[in-house]
Amino acid sequence: MPGLDPNVAVHHLSMKKGARLVKQGQRRFRSELIPLIEGEVNKLIEVGFIREVKYPMWISSIVPVRKKNGQIRVCVDFRDLNNACPKDDFPLPIAELIIDATTGHEALSFMDGSFEYNQIQYRRHISKGNAKDFDDMLHKNVECYVDDLVVKSKKRENHFHDLRKVFERLRRYQLKMNPSKCAFGVTSGKFLGFVVRQRSPDEERCTIQWDEACDKAFKSIKSYLMKHPVLVAPVPGGPLILYVTAQERSVGILLAQKNNEGKENALYYLSRAMTPNELKYSPIEKLCLTLIFSIQKLKHYFQSHSIHLVSKANPLKYVMAKPVLSDKLAR
Repeated sequence: MPGLDPNVAVHHLSMKKGARLVKQGQRRFRSELIPLIEGEVNKLIEVGFIREVKYPMWISSIVPVRKKNGQIRVCVDFRDLNNACPKDDFPLPIAELIIDATTGHEALSFMDGSFEYNQIQYRRHISKGNAKDFDDMLHKNVECYVDDLVVKSKKRENHFHDLRKVFERLRRYQLKMNPSKCAFGVTSGKFLGFVVRQRSPDEERCTIQWDEACDKAFKSIKSYLMKHPVLVAPVPGGPLILYVTAQERSVGILLAQKNNEGKENALYYLSRAMTPNELKYSPIEKLCLTLIFSIQKLKHYFQSHSIHLVSKANPLKYVMAKPVLSDKLAR
């Protein structure tokens, strides 16, 4: 496999000065895993992704991970090596924004990279590249998250043209996709843990053990779920409704929006447990904490929509009307 064009990107391993060399011990594996591990390692050697090294300075143990299809993925425990390398603070895209941008398209094609990390060459010295892969397509007809790629088209008749542009770019930079994980020209598909479709994203369904309690809960909410999607993408410009609640040990948030029929659709559910220090807060302080948490997580919606706040008490009115505030509330 030729790998990614080095003009796009190559990998260089930087080390901290004085970093301690670590040689991890050999791990024990179940006997039935050993031939599977050997097969995967030999495959990586044959395609040129890895090679044997004599007298290594670092030794990191392998970690076999079972895939959904029953095969083995051979990973490596690089924690010691990562501690010896300076941090590369490169932010990943925000998954929620990508999901929102993917909905509302008539045609979708989902692709998954094949050995994406192994396609990037390793070099001791880096020369500056001058090529870009999908920068001019991102957020227009392509969304990308690490090795997951989705091609989207507002109109189905334009989808073939969009796919051609993407495949030409993939071929130019020698990027390979995994055909067993690709779906082309569909109206819905799995992406970043959600089922994305033209109307709205649904959370990906997982297999569970069904019992009487599950059956009872299912029947109690079945009629509601049949009429309303679990989650929907917000309508641009429309007002949003923010429900906040502060319990004894946790905070909860629901962001909703009314549809054309006047019924509320859920956009996001957020919650988290309180820290030991936050458990000591007064009720109004806990409610303010919930409001701050919602602003931190949903700031991008607050900036583009008007927000109607719904809660048992009005924390904003309390803070603005009280002449003297505690230091915690003032902050």
